[in-house]
Amino acid sequence: MSPTQEFVKVAAVQAAPVAFDLPKSLAKVAYFTAEAAKSGADLVVFPEGFLSAYPWRYAFDATIGAREPRGRQWFAKYYDAAVAIPSPDFDSLARTARENHVFLSLGIIEKEGGTLYCTAILIDRDGTLLYRHRKLIPTAAERLVWGRGSGDGLIVADTEIGKVGGLICWENYMPAARLALYQKGIEIYIAPNADDLPSWIATMQHIAKEGRCFVINSNQFCKVSDFPLNYPPFAAPNPSDRKADGTAWTADDVLSHGGSCVVGPLGIFLAEPVWDREVVVYAELRMGELTEAKMDFDPVGSYSRPDVFQLRVDISPGTGVTFDD
Repeated sequence: MSPTQEFVKVAAVQAAPVAFDLPKSLAKVAYFTAEAAKSGADLVVFPEGFLSAYPWRYAFDATIGAREPRGRQWFAKYYDAAVAIPSPDFDSLARTARENHVFLSLGIIEKEGGTLYCTAILIDRDGTLLYRHRKLIPTAAERLVWGRGSGDGLIVADTEIGKVGGLICWENYMPAARLALYQKGIEIYIAPNADDLPSWIATMQHIAKEGRCFVINSNQFCKVSDFPLNYPPFAAPNPSDRKADGTAWTADDVLSHGGSCVVGPLGIFLAEPVWDREVVVYAELRMGELTEAKMDFDPVGSYSRPDVFQLRVDISPGTGVTFDD
């Protein structure tokens, strides 16, 4: 399917959830989606782990060789604030997309069985789930908390606004994963993340220019006050974590500075990065730029060498047990 719109308006939400509180975080999704829809957005993008927390500074009291009761209790709270698919909570998201007639991309903490996954979902204007992508490999201490995704989540959805897909945070540093999406013809590349370093912005520009696609970078603007008062890393009087200078965290301390932006297929900003405030970043994508950009570079066409390099992608589900009749 070719895009049926000459222009596509996108919105990258830079905000924080009400951490560990799923109903209140769902309400924030509904609010920001409605605001973006009023501004004419076709696609609304939320950051990594928006439902219902990126657990800043906390590995749930897990250390090598030991786990603590408090950490298990907080993991249970995190699990309770996660989203199952299907579920009434997912139905709420589908309703939000449908009522606002938008494509809705959201970073969620997904629960299945006893495992949590860092997942990105895309919902159609009519509330249909177009894809569910689980982060292939969580980064650093995230691996203590989230399971790993599999190749069946490397999906690019062919929609009326273009071919839409993406990767989560540092998955974007996996060249093979990017190449798989390029081969699927990705046109609108969504990158929900939790990285507010300046070097990350360079990554977003690189991917846009390398993939000859539009890139939507969505990160949280998040403060200590977005977490419960008794959240262990910041809880007074004995927080389990301190700042680099050795002092205790305060409610106004910033955990993620944002940097959400939109980049065109030549690596040029369509919406510059925004820092240190809650905001919805808008950009209008002129879809004709996709073809123009490939005049001199196509990563899986004119600028590929399949006679030299080949990539095999296993798209089977990551199910550990099968039953044969």
